[in-house]
Amino acid sequence: MDPTSLKGHLRNQARRLGFEAFGVVRPDAIPLAAPRLARFLEQGRHGDMEWLARTPERRGAPAGLWPEVKSVILVGMNYGPELDPQRLNGEPERGVVSVYALGKDYHDVIKSRLKALARALVQACPSDVKVFVDTAPVMEKPLAEAAGVGWQGKHTNLVSRQFGSWLFLGALFTTTELPPDTPSADHCGQCRECLDVCPTAAFPAPYQLDARRCLSYLTIEHKGHIPREFRAPLGNRIYGCDDCLAVCPWNKFAQATRELAFAPRAELTAPRLAQLASLDDSGFRAMFAGSPIKRIGRDRFVRNATLALGNAGADAPAELLEHLAGDPSPLVRAAAIWALGRVAPARARLLKVTHAPRETDPEVAEEWQQVA
Repeated sequence: MDPTSLKGHLRNQARRLGFEAFGVVRPDAIPLAAPRLARFLEQGRHGDMEWLARTPERRGAPAGLWPEVKSVILVGMNYGPELDPQRLNGEPERGVVSVYALGKDYHDVIKSRLKALARALVQACPSDVKVFVDTAPVMEKPLAEAAGVGWQGKHTNLVSRQFGSWLFLGALFTTTELPPDTPSADHCGQCRECLDVCPTAAFPAPYQLDARRCLSYLTIEHKGHIPREFRAPLGNRIYGCDDCLAVCPWNKFAQATRELAFAPRAELTAPRLAQLASLDDSGFRAMFAGSPIKRIGRDRFVRNATLALGNAGADAPAELLEHLAGDPSPLVRAAAIWALGRVAPARARLLKVTHAPRETDPEVAEEWQQVA
């Protein structure tokens, strides 16, 4: 096939595989990505996501990752929610899980289909290919913008005129040259709803994110104790935060996903925090098999749920928090002490007499010191 016909063939194959968005970009189409990444890292805004700082020359441009690449195909799969992502904000005994993690792990769903698209390319035009779904140093969002899939909004996430905030992205690198698409224009205008809704002021300026203040980073990527200043703003969010995505006015054009793999698990549509905070390791693994939540492990997840219980007020089960104050994980113990001190301070003071002298972790010991 000639390049234009081949591109049309691949677009049709992508649609057949369930990809609603498709675009092609040349590997040199994002010249500003590398310097912007460098500034982001220099400012320390990546927090403890050290993988972002490793080999930035490979992340800054597709050719840095694979010098032979001639074209990059960007595909998007809609995961738009049927239910309002903010519907549980006023129910403190329930936990809020980010929309993207309510169903099956998107890595598995998209990668298998992206490999099928790669096979279709190789069959039509023998070439070398590589596929990536959020697990390699690829700047998917700038590439998607350059490929016309959408634009990076003021919250730094991709926005689509057709699907709003809800697109999973995948990238197919190939040594075949394909006609590139026209980059997307920015349609944010004067709107700043995504910036103003952020509960932790994680946006120093439009189009800039300080991950260290972002609840998605703190509940998913951050491996340590969540700083005290962010615990109350956490509310009942236990895995990610969709606030800046959910308020985007472009979501009025969004559609609920038709992909059954992304349908919410029944147990996550309105989960009770007490049940989630009670999970042991085997229970956690069983509950989240095949879910992206599984990768953060039981201790971080229960840390999050326990902190959320500290924001639940009188409805929080003090007995459970007392039990968790003796959990083997320092992350969970510290969260339980803080939560118990908020919902049942008298019980926290009594427990401090027996538990604090035996504590060996310095950060947990500091939590006991904060119990007045």
